[in-house]
Amino acid sequence: MTNQYQKRIVVDPKIMVGKPIIKGTRITVELILRLMAQGMTEKEILENYNHLKKQDIKAVLGYAAHTIEEERVLPLASPRVHKYA
Repeated sequence: MTNQYQKRIVVDPKIMVGKPIIKGTRITVELILRLMAQGMTEKEILENYNHLKKQDIKAVLGYAAHTIEEERVLPLASPRVHKYA
């Protein structure tokens, strides 16, 4: 199954230092995720960036989910407990 975000999210080293962006814009995936994390709704984002479409926001979320899914997680070493006599 191809990821639908691939039609809308692109990476080009010449644009925004190679960060993933919404195709045809200079709007990064990171920016949209930050705005949403700060509480901005999809409607507010679309109003502020009127050249974006609802599918762009969904593509950003799909890209983020896929990136996390592919992330390799390594266990952290447990801290040493110092026992003093």
